[in-house]
Amino acid sequence: MQPASLIALGALFLGGLIADIVSRVTGFPRVTLFLFIGLVAGGAGFDLIPADLQAWYDILSVVALTMVAFLLGGGLHRDTLRQHGQAIIVISLSIVLATLGIVSLGLTALGLPFGLALVLAAIASATAPAATSDVIKQSGVDNGFTQTLRGIVAIDDIWGLLVFSVVLVTVAGLQGQQELAGLSHAAWEIGGAVGLGLIIGAPAALLTGRLREGEPLQIEAVSLVFLSAGLSLWLEVSFLITGMVVGAVIVNLAVHHTRAFHEISHIQWPFVVLFFILAGGALDLEVALTLGAAGLGFAALRTGARIIGGWIGARIARQPAHQGRWYGVALLPQAGVAIGMALIADQRFPDWGPQIIALTIGTTVVFEVLGPIATFYAIKRTQKSD
Repeated sequence: MQPASLIALGALFLGGLIADIVSRVTGFPRVTLFLFIGLVAGGAGFDLIPADLQAWYDILSVVALTMVAFLLGGGLHRDTLRQHGQAIIVISLSIVLATLGIVSLGLTALGLPFGLALVLAAIASATAPAATSDVIKQSGVDNGFTQTLRGIVAIDDIWGLLVFSVVLVTVAGLQGQQELAGLSHAAWEIGGAVGLGLIIGAPAALLTGRLREGEPLQIEAVSLVFLSAGLSLWLEVSFLITGMVVGAVIVNLAVHHTRAFHEISHIQWPFVVLFFILAGGALDLEVALTLGAAGLGFAALRTGARIIGGWIGARIARQPAHQGRWYGVALLPQAGVAIGMALIADQRFPDWGPQIIALTIGTTVVFEVLGPIATFYAIKRTQKSD
């Protein structure tokens, strides 16, 4: 590594610290501030981030998101599931299905081919677990709304992957392509991740936290994170789902633990800060500024669909009315999972590839920057109404 990269790394961490202080004083979501630092320092701004440091983004994203997944899975304790499990499943499914239906029909009405509209709607179902999780943590609010929201974020990517895979097969069928590769790949990505999570989580639940009573050593926490992430990539399964399952298994089976994820909570912060700053450095504002009517329609439809879906799901799950209207607003952030889906869709439907990539990246910039603000506002609104 060059000296310039080390200097830049130190400066970015310092910028992250300043952003954290500003967020504490102003109440502004620190995730958005981190992204702004990245925008200013990255290619869209002064281009101050060295290329070899920006190259860390891929591995940092995997490590940081695996840590986030661990903590989200750790929130799925049996007591939480007993109290909020029905609401978590119903609301998350309602939001995904509403997003799929409203966005696909809306984009078709705007003149896009139905197959393309359906693919974009499936991509719109993805969320950003890291951003949402950090905003929940920063808010300091621990009520029924945030507990349910954590659970929704934890399982949302499972529904998103399933819906996206079914849509790929459906659209391929409409175009005369007879293949089930999409479904088989999704089955492996999800089922393999669940299996891997159980294989890692079960012995970890038994063994960790023995050397220091009640909580794992830092080296134990780091080893679990890197093993889960590395094996997931090697086996080509979802590292998010693997991390979530490991976390859920440990928190429910390791009865000797008093603070099962204490060390992960400690070590994740530098990774998360750098992840969001480098993510901001990778954003391309020019794409967002050239979206046009289709892009604006896509953003508006996704926003409306998630609000409607969250409200319907909350009504079905009999959640308090003052909370139901805010679930969709709190789940607006969107990031890397959506872009990954777009890249897969680009390979499957090359004729639509440029539109899929442009619309997804452009709207992701918007939702990645503005989404955390909406999440923070929604959480505070439910707190005021309690």
